Amino acid sequence: MNNSLFEGIRGSLSIMLYTLNTIFCCTPIFIVALIKIMLPFKWAQNICRKVLTAIANFWIAVNNFNQKLFSMIQWDVVGLENLNPKGWYLVVSNHQSWVDILVLQNVFFGKIPFLKFFLKKELFWFPLLGQAWWALDFPFMKRYNRSFLKKNPHLIGKDLEITKRACEKFRHIPVSIMSFVEGTRFTKEKHEKQRSPYTNLLRTKAGGIAFVLGAMGDKLQHIVDVTIAYPHGTCSFWDFVCGRVKQIKVHVKTIPIDQELMGDYLHDPQFKREFQKWLNCLWLEKDECMIRLLS
Repeated sequence: MNNSLFEGIRGSLSIMLYTLNTIFCCTPIFIVALIKIMLPFKWAQNICRKVLTAIANFWIAVNNFNQKLFSMIQWDVVGLENLNPKGWYLVVSNHQSWVDILVLQNVFFGKIPFLKFFLKKELFWFPLLGQAWWALDFPFMKRYNRSFLKKNPHLIGKDLEITKRACEKFRHIPVSIMSFVEGTRFTKEKHEKQRSPYTNLLRTKAGGIAFVLGAMGDKLQHIVDVTIAYPHGTCSFWDFVCGRVKQIKVHVKTIPIDQELMGDYLHDPQFKREFQKWLNCLWLEKDECMIRLLS
């Protein structure tokens, strides 16, 4: 059989399993979410959140089985020691493809609590998954560019309010708050347009994780810094499900959360400068790590 035809069949079967698994899991998620809305008691809502998380973990487990069955990837992962599935973490990572999410869920399954992402508000309308993410308390952010905020200054800090509300929900059940600090997926065009100082990364956007640390720094145990590398080139979802991605390298590093990382990012210019400096240094180390992983 022609190799490309075989890969196409394998990819189609894999997508079919992803789809069936998503439909199967979304049905109970929507039912439990409706119950959570109807019950105004915090204890009842927390029980519903635990049930929702259990369903989401089942969804991830089936997706991981899908990858073993069809993708046949050689995983090279280091740094998972001393992680706790009952802890609270802030996870930061570079971002190259939507496959990054499947990679993170695979690598951290059973190692840390269920990952919750900050999502663009538009993703709420993504069929099934968007509504499931909402039911699972994923924060949806409305992002504004600088010129728009200059014309509408009353919207400055709106993301901070959303972050604080989300973090209040995250205080009651162990959670891993996930942030792609670059704010968008890496491409050569974006890299050139930004004039990024890094070889394999985009410039960082510090506000999101600074707000999370300001709201939950006392609860979070560590920052988990993740570097994802695809040694054989950019990884598209179709290549991933077809089994064309032969190797994925993931480097994990845990960072203690010092008092210096918690402050008022919105109103304290000195703290803002220091925090950005710290994050840029972290990204410089990540860039060097990427170079090693890709070599």
